[in-house]
Amino acid sequence: MAKTTIVFGVLLIVLGLAGFFGTGSTHPTALIPTWFGLALMLGGFLSISPSEARRKIFAHINVTVGLLGFLGAAGSALHNYGHNRSLGLDPDYKAMTYQLIMAGLMLVYVNLCVQSFIKARSKTQE
Repeated sequence: MAKTTIVFGVLLIVLGLAGFFGTGSTHPTALIPTWFGLALMLGGFLSISPSEARRKIFAHINVTVGLLGFLGAAGSALHNYGHNRSLGLDPDYKAMTYQLIMAGLMLVYVNLCVQSFIKARSKTQE
């Protein structure tokens, strides 16, 4: 799962940089996916360990980061859409697209982690 975590970290870093530089944004909030990506990459590298206890701890930390990233990105996209619509304004569709891409990546990552946890748990019970 460590390699998968690192891959998703890289994808989030690319997404954050593309969102920041690709849209010409000057707001540091466009880099939020980059920070989540760096956290996942760090957690991925730290979970590469011969110690099973250390791997488990960092796997659970990483899935928690992924879940928080999903909830934050999806919630922010929905909130911004609803808020702008209630004011009669068009939402920022570029920003919303990047938020939804981040939410999708995080949802896939969390799903993969949960499947991995279930598989590992079934192996220990055999």
